[in-house]
Amino acid sequence: MKRIFTQALTLLLGCGLLASCATNPYAATNKSYKKQAKAYAKSLRAIPAAPTGEHTYPQGDYWVGTTNFNLRKPNFVIIHHTAQNSTEHTLKTFTMPKTSVSSHYVIGRDGKVYQMLHDHMRAWHGGNSRWGSNTDLNSSSIGIELDNNGSEPFPEEMITSLIAVLGKLKKEHGIPAENFIGHADIAPVRKVDPSPLFPWKTLADNGFGLWFDEDVLEKELVLREVPVGGEKDASPLLVMETVPKYTLPEHFNPLDALRIIGYDVRNPEAAVRAFKIHFIQNDVNSPLTEDEKLILYNLYQKYL
Repeated sequence: MKRIFTQALTLLLGCGLLASCATNPYAATNKSYKKQAKAYAKSLRAIPAAPTGEHTYPQGDYWVGTTNFNLRKPNFVIIHHTAQNSTEHTLKTFTMPKTSVSSHYVIGRDGKVYQMLHDHMRAWHGGNSRWGSNTDLNSSSIGIELDNNGSEPFPEEMITSLIAVLGKLKKEHGIPAENFIGHADIAPVRKVDPSPLFPWKTLADNGFGLWFDEDVLEKELVLREVPVGGEKDASPLLVMETVPKYTLPEHFNPLDALRIIGYDVRNPEAAVRAFKIHFIQNDVNSPLTEDEKLILYNLYQKYL
């Protein structure tokens, strides 16, 4: 009896008194992850081999390893929605080799965060994309997938966890506020995520991404002189008129502004749609209105 009790106690301690003894359903893919990481580590530790074949060149007398280097540093965070219906569905998708897609972080509707890849490693989340002159966002960004099908609100628990993750990334990697952007921003022809329901202003208020000034669309009352006809030398009438507080420069070009912000404007309609998904969040398939051009101009000045 004592022996049976001891074995049971050992089993409990091995699993953890409060932890489940259930098998991790991703044990096999975790093993594959470790194997791939180990292979990369071995490759990095190896002395570079001399080239062979067509592109050879004289080698130095001995190999010299510099002491001045570090890992590649991410400089962007790209936010996605999964367009799937559960966290488990997404985790499975990102652990199947045939899908060839992945992300550094997945955040569930309940706020639980799954980090699937080290920040310094390259995930396959951005695809064919561009932001400014950067045409390989996967090599310089961290991808975050939010468990959302694209037509539903983003739960408060999810956004709370997202802001915590973004705070960690901003602090650890020194990512500029303006470099927290969406998948639609970097791939305007192909993507529309995260959807117009995503709370970009909330993120901007917390230091992640830029937002336009709240007073940019305000009106103000001004006195205007109106000529009085008929009587010679009659004094003009003074009338109160409501006018926009801000106006666009005479030669303002919206596409130039979008390009300077970072958008790929080779397809103008797609670029405008991506901008509206992020900053306007309604009527995203319509051309820019005069008020929306004011918002664009305000943001353009912030990105200069």
